[in-house]
Amino acid sequence: MRTRTRTRTRDIASDADSDADADAGHRIGRGLGRGRGRGASQRTRTRTRDIASDADSDADSDADSDAGQGIASDADADADIGRAFGYPDLMKIDELPTPCALVDLDRLEANAERMAERAHELGVRLRPHVKTHKCVEAARIQTRGHFGGITVSTLAEARGFVEAGFTDLTYAVPVAPQRLAEVVELGARVERLAVLVDHLDTVRAIEEVGRTHSVVLPVWLKLDCGLHRSGVDPEAEASVVLAQRLAASPQIDFRGVLTHAGQSYRATGREEAAVVARDECRVSRAFVNRLAEDGIAVPEVSIGSTPTMTSADDLAGVDEIRPGNYLFFDAFQAAIGSCGLEDVAFSVLATVVSAFPERQRAVVDAGALALSKDPGPTHVDPACGFGRPVATEDQHPLPGLRLTSLSQEHGVVEGPGTAALRPGTRLRILPNHSCLAAAGFDRYRVVRGLEVVDVWRPIRGW
Repeated sequence: MRTRTRTRTRDIASDADSDADADAGHRIGRGLGRGRGRGASQRTRTRTRDIASDADSDADSDADSDAGQGIASDADADADIGRAFGYPDLMKIDELPTPCALVDLDRLEANAERMAERAHELGVRLRPHVKTHKCVEAARIQTRGHFGGITVSTLAEARGFVEAGFTDLTYAVPVAPQRLAEVVELGARVERLAVLVDHLDTVRAIEEVGRTHSVVLPVWLKLDCGLHRSGVDPEAEASVVLAQRLAASPQIDFRGVLTHAGQSYRATGREEAAVVARDECRVSRAFVNRLAEDGIAVPEVSIGSTPTMTSADDLAGVDEIRPGNYLFFDAFQAAIGSCGLEDVAFSVLATVVSAFPERQRAVVDAGALALSKDPGPTHVDPACGFGRPVATEDQHPLPGLRLTSLSQEHGVVEGPGTAALRPGTRLRILPNHSCLAAAGFDRYRVVRGLEVVDVWRPIRGW
């Protein structure tokens, strides 16, 4: 095998206008990816360890095998594309086209294990939300050691995960009456596909569909625990009446009460998020007790968000949790204390395409379509920018750089650290909102260290 020869680019640090600028540039230069000469190499493959969970049936095993074959073909396709453009392979981060979505497998597996352990410690069932990654391989990692149920945010996700062998799903958006026929069709293929309601009209539509198709649909009552986005008011008498209708309907399998404390994203630290978690539990228990006084049995209580589930200390009265972002995390979660920057498993690899050190400005090829325009945790850091630039090698924060604006395909970076940036310089960006940033990509390059070990394709559509 011929060894790859690598030529280093010239030093990317410019003469700085000040000692401070020079120092910042020097610190950043040590951590940034440099352009490399492309030598011949024999392709080596490092595959990830088997991420499929133990299958309960031969059908599940076959589905896992098929999924694995699909991943391998994606990796082959990447390599073929790379060779077509003069690159021998695409198995190293610095050989990937940008912008590119990277999933750090070591970090992702650690995040999954940590949440699974918390669920066990708190005595609740983990039904992870898959909307952040929308990816079968990631969901299999999330459900290791648990019962295997998942939460989805679209019916396209539901269909994709059903086809991959998942059999217990909660569609955690109030269902549109016009899509109930799809729910019935998908539900007939699995053990359970539960939906959410918070309005009597939707309940009536479910009952009509149930009578028409001679089916009973699993239904959760969505409860507003303080976010004020959707869900019934726990103080309103109409909410009790709606719960009574659900419990009594022959077309409905009343699953219980479900909440989402999205207001936890307004927290400034773990302590505040823990207070929100306690409030969510308190509101849920109070509503369940109120229903019990009227003779309405509530089978289960389901709650969850990443900030509350990483900080909660007591989940008495709760049966299951549904966090999702924790698998990837992002710059927002790090800012409010849900994780550290070192825990973020999703990043966007970008390349500097323009550099103006005299103006302390550079432009990267990752814009709003790659990073989203989520403004980030401005309540914690008003100058947070649109993501955190970090080093390609070890993901440590780069000093003196701020992502100040985004257009469709341009990201503007400003600050004294731009003295180290030249066209061709590589850096990673930890997005403010990994769920939205990930949605801009049709595939994720899965990495261990600097090695690309797999390619995952997320499910798209609604």
